[in-house]
Amino acid sequence: MSAPAPLRLRPLEVGDLLDETFRIYRRHFLLFAGTSVILAIPSAGLQGYSFFTLFGSFLQSTTSGQNFDFNSLLPSLVVIAVGYVVSVLLSPYSYGAVIYAACESALGRPVSVWDALRGVTRRYFPILGYLLLVALMGVMFCLLPLWIWIWVGWVAVLPVMFVENIGLGAAMGRSWQLVQGRWWRTFLILLLVVLVWYFARIALEAFIALANGLIGVVVSAYIVLAITQAAAIIVAALVNPVLQIAIVLIYFDLRVRREALDLFQLAQHVSASQPA
Repeated sequence: MSAPAPLRLRPLEVGDLLDETFRIYRRHFLLFAGTSVILAIPSAGLQGYSFFTLFGSFLQSTTSGQNFDFNSLLPSLVVIAVGYVVSVLLSPYSYGAVIYAACESALGRPVSVWDALRGVTRRYFPILGYLLLVALMGVMFCLLPLWIWIWVGWVAVLPVMFVENIGLGAAMGRSWQLVQGRWWRTFLILLLVVLVWYFARIALEAFIALANGLIGVVVSAYIVLAITQAAAIIVAALVNPVLQIAIVLIYFDLRVRREALDLFQLAQHVSASQPA
């Protein structure tokens, strides 16, 4: 496997960062999209099957004229619960694998899907703890501005863990240090990336809805609903790498601006090119 060219470190303006995000995604589309979609397949399958059985049982009961038996929904509800548990257990891979691959690619190291999965596995529980902590804060605080303020400060936690090889606690402090003094700029970049991510997802889901409308001509409504639920997860998996790659670029941009990492890279390049 040939090593990718390392990211040319330089201060990135907002537009440059967005352009670089899509350039990296296009260049390594199979790696990022493949990793994200592979990890989304179990959740998509369970979600689609659970909706198929749930609404299938409900529609069959209503069309047959019999009294609806809620006990018949129990297997479907169990599948839904299992699906959510699987999604939580896979979340470190779903969120971290693309970030790991983007970090390795930015450093000029060859990386494959399996490399990304192994990289996340080595830090599975710290990543899971970080994601659960962020989710728990969103529930407990019930104050969106406070949650956003903390999340932006911790946005570089995973890139810090992967690139600098430090633990979760140190990575949280390190991310906060990098963002300090540049919170509003980081927030603006994340806001723009999230908006791009959202509208790209809506556009793709519109095509899925059109296809489902055509499929609905020949199959039952609850089958279409199951396909819609599963397809929505796959669509999200295709779009999520945009946000994850942008987070990696934000991390390197913060280091360039705070630590002159680009000058260090240039010095290394000049030193390596000097004759012995």
